[in-house]
Amino acid sequence: MSFDFVDYKKDFPLLMQQDVAYLDSAATAQRPASVLQAEKEFYEQANANPLRGLYELGVEATDRYEAARERVRKFLNARSDAEIIFTRNTTESINLVAYSYALNNIHAGDEIVITIMEHHSNMLPWQMVARQTGAKLVYLECEKDGSLPDEKLEAVIGPKVKLAAIGHVSNVLGCVNPVEKVIELVHRNGGVVLVDAAQSAPHMKVDVQALDADFVAFSGHKLMAPMGIGVLYGKEKLLDAMPPFLTGGEMIDSVTRDGAVYAELPHKFEAGTVNAGGAVALAAAIDYLESVGLENVHAQEQALTRYAYEGMKKISGVNILGSDDPDKHCGILSFTVDGVHPHDIATILDSCHVDVRAGHHCAQPLLAYLGVRSCARASLAFYNTTADIDRFLAALGGVRKEMGYAE
Repeated sequence: MSFDFVDYKKDFPLLMQQDVAYLDSAATAQRPASVLQAEKEFYEQANANPLRGLYELGVEATDRYEAARERVRKFLNARSDAEIIFTRNTTESINLVAYSYALNNIHAGDEIVITIMEHHSNMLPWQMVARQTGAKLVYLECEKDGSLPDEKLEAVIGPKVKLAAIGHVSNVLGCVNPVEKVIELVHRNGGVVLVDAAQSAPHMKVDVQALDADFVAFSGHKLMAPMGIGVLYGKEKLLDAMPPFLTGGEMIDSVTRDGAVYAELPHKFEAGTVNAGGAVALAAAIDYLESVGLENVHAQEQALTRYAYEGMKKISGVNILGSDDPDKHCGILSFTVDGVHPHDIATILDSCHVDVRAGHHCAQPLLAYLGVRSCARASLAFYNTTADIDRFLAALGGVRKEMGYAE
């Protein structure tokens, strides 16, 4: 390939220690050494319960935790640290909005809009809200390539829509959704929009002020940070008016026998002992990602995706879901193989030390809409190499033969 390829694999201990073509980064990313070291150093040098101890070690833990929040604020270009809530993951972030905002602001007769492409984590909470409030849940149906034309958006997003929740990038089709247009249409009628950035934040700039998004959620583990740390961004005026999602330790100002006064933002939404080590490591992951450069990440992932896509199109019996343009897959290539169950595809590839995902990818309504029950998915990251893709293509080319089909 003509692209000026850079090999980042040396920064990732697992990839250097194991002979594997890891093509499941949409599920969870690998961690660079700097991230692993940051978490290790927190527990070696500043292990105390943040926000509680007034002794020197406790203050140090608090300072590192709050420095991580500031790092995330800059990454998202939020106006204030008060708008950055640490959670466990995208799922918890979305549920926080569903329970604390939607149940208190959505009413019978209102409409909630989501796309048919949503991950179950951005679907089930809104089904719950619709059931409990009497609101109507409306699905935006995409074209078969994943696109959402303006006329479809304008036909569905009307004055009754008080909330829309949309994935920035589909975890199955890899398409980038028109979140800016959705936000414009929903705001026109006084509604709010949540953007699920789980699949976009690791790969492209997410500027919350430029988007004018009301809420944005993402998971650290897809952005090379540890599992168990996530982020919810919310506009301060919205967060300030919302009741806490969880109650208990640390999220209070004072407690009496009869009630409590809750803490100021952002701590109102961070009950209990926080994942300070994960937050510190997330800040390190953002540092690493920005040292590579999001523009370089995007260029390398697009080049690898084109390389893989073109190779897959040459293999008889392989069917790629979504757009015919490899540049519209954002590193995600979901596919089927004629006559072969996706679980068998993944097992055969695993025997060649190629890791891909198989199943419904927590997007069963989308797969039903596309007419497939399940599929395999290769998801690429900038730390993959052309050698990884070559190994994948060689293994994929032998799947039907392995299953007994004559070529």
